[in-house]
Amino acid sequence: MPTNFTVVKVEDTGDGSNSGAAAGDGRPISLDRVFQEEGDVNNSQELEPDDENHKESTPFINSNNNEDCSYEGKNMALYEEEMDSTPMVASLLNKLANYTNLTQGVREHEEAEDGVRRVAVMVPQMGTFIGVYLPCMQNILGVILFLRLTWIVGTAGILESLAIVSMCCVCTLLTAISMSAIATNGVVPAGGSYYMISRSLGPEFGGAVGLCFYLGTTFAGSLYILGTIEILLMYIVPFDTMKVLDENDMRLYGTCCLFLMALVVFVGVKYVNKLALVFLSCVALSIMATYAGAAKTLIEPPAFNVCMLGNRSLKNEKFDKCEKTELVTSLFCDLNSTCDFFEANNMSEIVAIPGLLSNVIKENLWSNYDDANVIIQKKTFPKMPKVKAGSKDQFYVINDITTYFTLLVGIYFPSVTGIMAGSNRSGDLRDAQRSIPVGTILAILTTSFLYISFVFLFGACIEGVVLRDKFGFSVKTMPVIGVLAWPSPWVIVIGSFFSCCGAGLQSLTGAPRLLQAIARDGIIPFLQVFGHGKRNGEPTWALLLTVGICEIGILIASLDKVAPILSMFFLMCYLFVNLACAVQTLLRTPNWRPRFKFYHWTLSFLGMSLCLSLMFICSWYYAIGAILIAGCIYKYIEYRGAVKEWGDGIRGLSLNAARYALIRLEEAPLHTKNWRPQLLVLCKLNSDLKVKHPHLLSFTSQLKAGKGLTIVGSVLEGTYMTRKADATAGEQNMKAAMAAERTKGFSHVIVSSSLRDGFSILIQSAGLGGMKHNAVLMAWPSGWKQARDSLAQRNFIETVRETTEAHQALLVAKNIDRFPDNHERLKEGAIDVWWIVHDGGLLMLLPFLLMQHKVWRKCKMRIFTVAQLDDNSIQMKKDLQVFLYQLRLDAEVEVVEMHDSDISAFTYERTLKMEQRSQMLKEMHLSRTEREREAQLIHDRNTASHFATNDKAAGATPEHVHMTWTKDKLLNERNKHREGMAVKDMFNMKPNQSNVRRMHTAVKLNEVVKKKSKDSQLVLLNMPGPPRNKKGDENCILFDYDVRVVDHVWRASPAVIGREAEFTLHRSPVHRRATQRNAGQITRHIPTQRGNSQRLST
Repeated sequence: MPTNFTVVKVEDTGDGSNSGAAAGDGRPISLDRVFQEEGDVNNSQELEPDDENHKESTPFINSNNNEDCSYEGKNMALYEEEMDSTPMVASLLNKLANYTNLTQGVREHEEAEDGVRRVAVMVPQMGTFIGVYLPCMQNILGVILFLRLTWIVGTAGILESLAIVSMCCVCTLLTAISMSAIATNGVVPAGGSYYMISRSLGPEFGGAVGLCFYLGTTFAGSLYILGTIEILLMYIVPFDTMKVLDENDMRLYGTCCLFLMALVVFVGVKYVNKLALVFLSCVALSIMATYAGAAKTLIEPPAFNVCMLGNRSLKNEKFDKCEKTELVTSLFCDLNSTCDFFEANNMSEIVAIPGLLSNVIKENLWSNYDDANVIIQKKTFPKMPKVKAGSKDQFYVINDITTYFTLLVGIYFPSVTGIMAGSNRSGDLRDAQRSIPVGTILAILTTSFLYISFVFLFGACIEGVVLRDKFGFSVKTMPVIGVLAWPSPWVIVIGSFFSCCGAGLQSLTGAPRLLQAIARDGIIPFLQVFGHGKRNGEPTWALLLTVGICEIGILIASLDKVAPILSMFFLMCYLFVNLACAVQTLLRTPNWRPRFKFYHWTLSFLGMSLCLSLMFICSWYYAIGAILIAGCIYKYIEYRGAVKEWGDGIRGLSLNAARYALIRLEEAPLHTKNWRPQLLVLCKLNSDLKVKHPHLLSFTSQLKAGKGLTIVGSVLEGTYMTRKADATAGEQNMKAAMAAERTKGFSHVIVSSSLRDGFSILIQSAGLGGMKHNAVLMAWPSGWKQARDSLAQRNFIETVRETTEAHQALLVAKNIDRFPDNHERLKEGAIDVWWIVHDGGLLMLLPFLLMQHKVWRKCKMRIFTVAQLDDNSIQMKKDLQVFLYQLRLDAEVEVVEMHDSDISAFTYERTLKMEQRSQMLKEMHLSRTEREREAQLIHDRNTASHFATNDKAAGATPEHVHMTWTKDKLLNERNKHREGMAVKDMFNMKPNQSNVRRMHTAVKLNEVVKKKSKDSQLVLLNMPGPPRNKKGDENCILFDYDVRVVDHVWRASPAVIGREAEFTLHRSPVHRRATQRNAGQITRHIPTQRGNSQRLST
């Protein structure tokens, strides 16, 4: 529905002149002046300069009293802060009016990459007929029509020829529909299908198919040059009219022709463009001559006769009369040949072009496939066995190659290519949104009608043996289509020659520019040199490469062998054009709004299937080769190519597939067989926003090997508004560290008011749907021994507690900086598993996953379990071995017996120190007033105690003091008494027996681990869960400055299929020496009975 707009000009300037002067001066009046004058009339109070409550003196933003200030262009001052990032609509419309042949954003992107400002060249705008229809017609009609179509009709028959033509034309028609939808969804610059596919399916597909399209265009140049040489040497200046061209002659003259055409293209493409109309006129005249000749057969057939010996067609170049004269007899019955067949059969003549009124169409309905070197025979004559021609049968017309249906499809398909010619010129079109679909589809329909009508005309007018004569030996070495043409065969000869020359020049002109477009996109690094050229933009280096590849096709020296090669590349290109349209249609992306509405994803899918079928019909080994070439280019771009984001459909397809998979994952609970550790890695960033423990990422990649989910998260303290830039920088650094450590996964940095809240958010909300983590990996908190306020301890304990509450496994890596990176190889050693409590088998799964990586591959697994006094250790070992056998794990098993023994003095003293420290920490939380009162109370009581002792020694009777007691005085006295007793009890307290038993267990377990695992590379053991009562958090981690391994005194929590179990991974912090038998010297610091640390090395 049309919308009417009324535009009112608002004039705004800061000039103080009157309106008349302003108008005469060409400057508009200032709105500020108008409001200021109005303000002078209704003047209110003026503000002093030192007034704190300063108010605006004018209604404008950022106004001041400077007379030189101008408000010109400030009539939209309300949006002045947004104008830098969001331009006004007027500016946007001005840019859209000057829209170039580049899509929106591409021009600025290329200028930013190259650093060169491109100057738009204004060219005359073309309509549908000149800009799209004629270029497509010129590219579609070519060498196959003039040199091979008659032979295809004679060999395959009319019916199968119609099938070949129909399949190929339907394929291009469906592709044109898809191409029209893509082309009308935006502007297609030079590059045609490459830009369509790359911007629709991404740089990987675009680069692979773009190079295939480039190779197809280059081999098309070889095809046209070979066709040019064939016309030249066979019909214009023939050397030997009795035999097929020698391959070496084709190579020699083809190479010369190639370099001559390359020189023309190098000197200037303008000459090629000037000759385009001449070449198109030659094609049009040749087609008109063919139709005129077919119409003339209704009145008078051409005077061309074919000489037959029996049912065999003869080459009549050596004799004028088809009779057994002495000359003819001497040719067939010389001293070196036998003349049995010549003597047994008569020579006769048949009309080469019987005409439309004859019944020759019945003979040509069916196929006539033959083997190579078989003499061509007429069907209606008495049947004789097929005879292969020998070296003596040079006067018979011979079938040069083995013919079959699929071969003819591959040879014919290049005759329908060229449908991209219109879309490549979209920047030169007056209305590309209308011209490209209309012109391309009309050109395909026109050429399809021409090809189908030619099939009928050739089959209805020309004798079968003449149709199967590929080079026209039976008609005085003239092209068969030329015999049908009127007024002279030379119209076809000259027209086809110039047509092939023009098509070859067009290929050598378009292919380098396509390669240059691919190279300038930068998606294939080794092609970047071909993006440069002359100052005027001519792709010199790309032209040299094109000539080199085209020479390969010339060296093949056979038009019939080159045609299937370029058919493969064009079919692959058309396949992905249909795929791009189908993907975009099915995804229904908001940007997919083509103006061409007559498309559907089923048509695109049908076209894609037809292209794939034709590839394998033409030649299955060429099809596999083309697919392998495209696949190699795809993988190369994926791993080495530049990262480009073009809003392609493959990314949208991936998002839809991911959404579908996530929804499916939540439909049913995860089975145990599909369970694997999905890790949330809690990393810490240093002051430079770098990953503090990069080996944690290395260990993650060793544990995951790229499988399953990995989320690497970190927390920054502060607010998101102030630390957004830090969060972005930290996430980029984290991604770089993940790439360096070969960790595949996702990274995320959040900003929270505290680290504890941030880690809690990550544990609760990381992941999406069914792709959520089930295990948390973190490093042992660093600096917790020096933390006076024990903040690191509390954060760590709360993280453990929340992970347990979330039913997730917790992996704590101690001495993570001493873990091996991905470049190290541990040549020997063991991974020890101390299986103390049942965790569902997760503790034994970790060594198996680690040993899949090349770092830990040569290590062996040892499993230790603890037996109490009343356990049968021998039976436990047997049961554990059976259990491992059922789990299909290879490991050494050992049962460690821990007998009850007396609690050592060290254990008792250490427990006492722990509880005294806890009590001291409680006292340290008193306020300053309470600490002063506590000190005064201790001083008073000591003084009172001293006086009481002296009085008792002197035998004096204490003086009774009578006081008036109140309730408040009684409560205060009791509180003072309790506070005094608390200080006294801290030095007289006895340790809790439960804590003593836990400390005893930790000490004994450390002794056993020290003894059994001194030669191991890695130790894994269960970590007791945190206490349920948070009042015991201060005793949760027991440490001392001379103890390097944590003694776990937490209460064990029940394991739920390995997801509530916590365990630690220890690796000793000692420098490795290359002289050791292991990859390095690994130590662990374990407390001894005297409390000193002892270093144990492997």
